[in-house]
Amino acid sequence: MKKTILLTLLALGAAGASAADAGSARMNYMLHCSGCHGLDGAGSPEAGVPTMRGALGHFLQLPEGREFLVKVPGTSQSALNNSQVAELLNWILQNFSRQEIPVGAEPYTVREVTAARAQALDDVSGRRGEIVKRLQEKGFRID
Repeated sequence: MKKTILLTLLALGAAGASAADAGSARMNYMLHCSGCHGLDGAGSPEAGVPTMRGALGHFLQLPEGREFLVKVPGTSQSALNNSQVAELLNWILQNFSRQEIPVGAEPYTVREVTAARAQALDDVSGRRGEIVKRLQEKGFRID
């Protein structure tokens, strides 16, 4: 808990945050995601928190991969509204996995996020494993 608070305070200071950007995707990432995934999106694979860097965009290759990114508990159960979640996911993809986003992939929409968040994800690691396996079979490298 102390680590999350400290990281958030450091991030706020470093960003020169103001009330105007408190609702921005970057700020929401810092407040809602960086505690586990780190400020740079590297995660902590040894602790079971996968990296977002250089891999997350590959999930958009499959409809179930795209939906998975919305349904993971940290996203689907966050206090953010559906518009903020769509904005946040698009920001994460652009900042941590831009090169892996398939050509022609559409940004997340509020409608898409709303539909996906309405359905629970029962087995997060199992579902992720299935998606990663399918992506690897297609030649995409995902750790």
